[in-house]
Amino acid sequence: MKAIAVLPGKAGSIHLKEVPKPSTQEIPNGRGVLVKVLQVGVDGTDKEINAAEYGQAPPGQDYLILGHESFGRVEAVGPNVTELRPGDYVAATVRRPGSSIYDQIGTYDMTTDDTYFERGINLRHGFLTEYYVDEPEYIVKVPQGLQHVGVLMEPTSVAEKGIVQAYEIQRRLKVWKPRRAAVLGTGPLGLIATMLLRLRGLAVVALGRTRPPYLNAELLEKIGARYVSTQDVTLTKASAEYGPFDLILEGTGFSPLVFEAMEVLAKNGVLVMVSVTGGDRKVEIPADKINLGFVLGNKVAVGSVNANREYFELGAKDLSQAELEYPGWLSQLLTHPVNGLENYKEMMRLLTEEKNAIKVFVLVAKD
Repeated sequence: MKAIAVLPGKAGSIHLKEVPKPSTQEIPNGRGVLVKVLQVGVDGTDKEINAAEYGQAPPGQDYLILGHESFGRVEAVGPNVTELRPGDYVAATVRRPGSSIYDQIGTYDMTTDDTYFERGINLRHGFLTEYYVDEPEYIVKVPQGLQHVGVLMEPTSVAEKGIVQAYEIQRRLKVWKPRRAAVLGTGPLGLIATMLLRLRGLAVVALGRTRPPYLNAELLEKIGARYVSTQDVTLTKASAEYGPFDLILEGTGFSPLVFEAMEVLAKNGVLVMVSVTGGDRKVEIPADKINLGFVLGNKVAVGSVNANREYFELGAKDLSQAELEYPGWLSQLLTHPVNGLENYKEMMRLLTEEKNAIKVFVLVAKD
């Protein structure tokens, strides 16, 4: 069968590769689930792996199959699988457990191991292929009514985790009723996070670089959020006019903005950082002011990476709710389809060059 793969450590090595079709028998104890891949979302992670910035092949192999945003249909199950059946629509989680205590209790997204295992990213093959096999623990059922937007499950799970973690942390306050939130970054993750916060009833200001007219801004306004271009208004000014913000979710990958967010965060507020930054950028910051504000204001800053099964399941529920609250809105995020695995060059071109793309995704097979 076909797969889109790279040679980790070799920049620009993306290629189409023939690989063996998996079988449910590869999973012990009759617990294998064979999934036919229908769609796979791609993002900056795939682009960065192809640029050899990170990523490792599974042990004993020299290639890594890309793709961590999966949506498919169950093709076959082992004799001891009761959770799923052929025909079910599903999405797969990304991280797989290591050896830490957090891995052993199912919170593998909280691992303390130095080495981590992520399908399509590090030491485990991904989903940009025709079929994959896995255990039911890592496969989440997607309601039939979401089949047209099921490929959004993985980015939704990341946003869900960041928001849920904020609420979990604030249980320390006994009563926390956030009213205003800011989302920094208006790509797919920022749009979905804004939608989730709107479902919770928060007034949301989303900040991005592009000036309107801008499709992302129009989509935000359709769900009652406010869009602000950082070319015209700084986060500090936005906070003065529309804040203070009880919750700020930072997803830009621009680290200086994190420190500005720390400054403007409301008392008893939470800053959730979900973007991964590289390089060694250095900036001057008002360290004393930030420190004083955090101490006197009981503020929290927390990092959140990846997501486990809990957040995928919550994502399925909230995507269903979003379809009721904002009919057709989610579909508008899926702006740039790529037909077939063989068009991997077009996939990379869209990721690299298409500035108006919200979500690029590969149509692997017809339902």
